[in-house]
Amino acid sequence: MARQRTETSLDAAAGARPAYVAPPARELRRERKALLGAREERLRDLGGLALEMYKRDRFVASLVVERCAELVAIEARIHEIDALLDGTTGLKGGAVCVCGAPLLLGARFCATCGRQVDATVPGELTAVPPAE
Repeated sequence: MARQRTETSLDAAAGARPAYVAPPARELRRERKALLGAREERLRDLGGLALEMYKRDRFVASLVVERCAELVAIEARIHEIDALLDGTTGLKGGAVCVCGAPLLLGARFCATCGRQVDATVPGELTAVPPAE
């Protein structure tokens, strides 16, 4: 009988859309500090990579673009954390993803689950369900 209750509660929980709860400020600050350290390390690595490619006269643009994209993603997350800590989250009209996380202005993907954001209607943001 206890098993039936557990399965029923799991089914109800799976059907209900969980509300997104922002992490506490201390966790955001901790994440921000770790991201700043990772950003600095990757920035140094990118400089070293560019120097080595120059020395060997074997420049691989796709590798540099990939590393730059990683840096930009880290910086974007740092800006999101700063906005959450400042209280200026940049949310547009309470737009949320299917997973319940808030969608930021200009976002093409959900920061939490990675779903693509459909911005076909100007001013409206909705998450596109994954293709199956």
